[in-house]
Amino acid sequence: MGYFLYRILMSNSRQLTMNVLLGCAYFCGAEILFRMTKGGLAYEASKYLVILFVLIGMFYRGVSGKGYAYFIYLILLVPSIIVASFTLSYGANFRTNILFVLSGPISLGLAALFCYNRRITHQELHKVILYILLPIISTTTYLFLYTPSIKDRLSGTASNFALSGGFGPNQVSTILGLGIFCIVVRLVLKSPNLFIKIINLTILGAMTFRAIVTFSRGGVIAAALVIAAFFATVVLKVRLKRFIPLVASIFLLVSILGVTWVISSNQTRGLIDKRYANQDALGREKKDLTTGRWQLFEDEIEGFIESPFFGIGASRVKDKRIQETGQVLPSHNEVGRLLSEHGLLGIICLLILIFKPLAFRTNNRRNVFFFSFLAFWFATINHSGMRIAAPAVLYALALLNVVYEKSPIHRKQLKNS
Repeated sequence: MGYFLYRILMSNSRQLTMNVLLGCAYFCGAEILFRMTKGGLAYEASKYLVILFVLIGMFYRGVSGKGYAYFIYLILLVPSIIVASFTLSYGANFRTNILFVLSGPISLGLAALFCYNRRITHQELHKVILYILLPIISTTTYLFLYTPSIKDRLSGTASNFALSGGFGPNQVSTILGLGIFCIVVRLVLKSPNLFIKIINLTILGAMTFRAIVTFSRGGVIAAALVIAAFFATVVLKVRLKRFIPLVASIFLLVSILGVTWVISSNQTRGLIDKRYANQDALGREKKDLTTGRWQLFEDEIEGFIESPFFGIGASRVKDKRIQETGQVLPSHNEVGRLLSEHGLLGIICLLILIFKPLAFRTNNRRNVFFFSFLAFWFATINHSGMRIAAPAVLYALALLNVVYEKSPIHRKQLKNS
């Protein structure tokens, strides 16, 4: 934190944008490692640091006037706080409950405001992706050290905390899914020789293996969607002479993923196959494919019906579940939470978040990761909400104005006649 604050505060105007993005990227990737090791300043520290970095960046560099929609988005979050002051139960901690559910949306709005139409080169964007990836490699290493033996910690087909570093499998799977996407980008676009390809393939295999054996499907499926969006974009943009190397990279990728799945199946004694087939340990099909998430979503829709205009107030959904069931069950779906807690204003927020980037894309088509970033954001908020900073940071990166470096022009000097 000290390093990035120093870099940002000491930057000249040209370097400031890049240093802010690198700081946000690093803490986006490191967040789960800090949480599972209890090594962070606070549980939500990464979101707060993202907010701090982009606020400093906006103070020195300002924001694009065309990003006004995100001002509106941030303002629309305020009424839910006022409503919550009346609806939250007496025993609920008002400050911590509000911050828990709104720190993610606020970090997204501020990061989007900072990044909107901000110029960055293609190579600089690759560096940002690298800064996300490196802490996730550390997270993967920690997972191998925490539970080196998979077979000793198997416990059915449910999400496995012991195989997730003792932390929430959903969040661990999500961040590893992001790491898989980042390493695939490095494999396809930043592996100039065989040695680097082998290193990236090894990291990819290790990361995919640990993501699979968390037994949490959300992050793995999200990674598959994001990588599919990436390849679809690259295939449409790639020139013919680079098409064959791209096909070779895809073949290597599919091969290593196939081998990784076989190893995962062997190490979990076939339980992972049953998990993805929606079966229990005995091979019986489970009734609920969403492992309880659909019921949570239905509860949130009931909250929207109860108060359709201004919603039932920030964090009231979780508060109601504690009152009715005695269980702490936070929302797993940001769409449902926006509808229930923000009402009609939440629908407007969703429309801004979906259509503003697409409108931006009509005039800025150079960001090859645009659809991948948006796919990660949308997939993640639908299975894990905004509990981590990653969806906010990735969403904001989709709004960057990517430019390609100009090749230097070498002029031949004329000899004097």
